Amino acid sequence: MENKFEAGINIAIKIPKRKYDETVNFYRNILKLEVKEVAIQNPTVSRTHSVNFGANVIWLDCVDNYTHSETWLQLTVPNVEEATDYLKSNGVETCDEIEELPENMHWITDPAGTVFNLQSR
Repeated sequence: MENKFEAGINIAIKIPKRKYDETVNFYRNILKLEVKEVAIQNPTVSRTHSVNFGANVIWLDCVDNYTHSETWLQLTVPNVEEATDYLKSNGVETCDEIEELPENMHWITDPAGTVFNLQSR
């Protein structure tokens, strides 16, 4: 496999509960972007809103146990398992305990701690 990683359309911003409503208001009422609440059943995300952001979607995720926000990015590949093997051979381990994921997806981080969702195109 030629390991070609590409940026996906999804960007998740994990927001502490105490700042969540204020952040949603910023995107909706100050920036005047299209913001929609989306139902979610996830053990670590209590609420989520999607924001149309050009060709991308920003997911504003309310997380009850965070003290500061984090931005998570999406990476797409032709074959997730081959890409995972390639990453492991380069010292990059998956960290799927971060948050629940569907099968055939993985979480990884860069050395600075930026979280990436690795999934197939």
